[in-house]
Amino acid sequence: MADVTPVSLDGRTLTLTNLDKVLYPATSTTKGEVLDYYARIAPVMVAHTRGRCMTMRRYPDGVEGPSFFEKRCPSHRPEWMPTAVGPGDRKGELRYCRFDEPAAIVWAANLAALELHAPMARSDDLAHPLMCVFDLDPGPGTGIPECAALALEIRDLLAAADLDCVAKTSGSKGMQVYVPLNSPGPDAADHEHCASFALAVGQLLAQRHPRGVTTTMARAQRSGKVFVDWSQNALHKTTVCVYSMRARPEPTVSTPLHWAEVAAAADGSDPLVFRIGDVLERVAEHGDLFATALEAVQRLPAPRS
Repeated sequence: MADVTPVSLDGRTLTLTNLDKVLYPATSTTKGEVLDYYARIAPVMVAHTRGRCMTMRRYPDGVEGPSFFEKRCPSHRPEWMPTAVGPGDRKGELRYCRFDEPAAIVWAANLAALELHAPMARSDDLAHPLMCVFDLDPGPGTGIPECAALALEIRDLLAAADLDCVAKTSGSKGMQVYVPLNSPGPDAADHEHCASFALAVGQLLAQRHPRGVTTTMARAQRSGKVFVDWSQNALHKTTVCVYSMRARPEPTVSTPLHWAEVAAAADGSDPLVFRIGDVLERVAEHGDLFATALEAVQRLPAPRS
């Protein structure tokens, strides 16, 4: 029988299980430590999950075991857990979990959902993303320095269009740059507009750096290049949520960055690897470095006719 530990969090009762189970064998990180991280980061993280159709990637036997994505909110969810209709599948309507309070994030972690993935839009307005994303995926022979240098160039291109952006690590091998939008109204950018904008910027970068940047999906063409994945702006796509852990050998986290850190990484002096303890210390010292993604109100340039 599984070890069971009842806890109370913000008035919600959760039943936590198997706290001593090792989920990261390389570092002997246990499920209890994973739950502790998510319980401590949840008050900050929840601002970035609230109202969204969240996807869980679960690792019931730890990072060295099999995993699966879970979009449909399970029937054994707590009665207080809200759901929302999101992008469907071949079986029709799909109801996702909404992690609108810290207890919901901890509940997911108890399912060994080490990774939480978020869409660009909230569930009450699926047609209009709150941000546009440049997902920088390093191909063979490239890594964080090349991604960081490209992120800086994206920042400068966006600044020329009077757009601010924020960066974070993927917690794995790449980075993401986000353009906050948060623009209400019927003329707000839709997913196609965001994707076409990200593609146009990516193509400009590929023209500048034909040997180092690509916007082509084919993996065979990515060797020695950073892939600017503009397609992550599609309605049905998600990116790893800020502050989510990753299923890597060590318990790394998708972490928001200062631009000075991005510059240091481009110079090769900072690998931008942050583990759960690092992230908790950063939040305690700097607060939520990704708050701009929720607060800045901007509009993309009008699409070309």
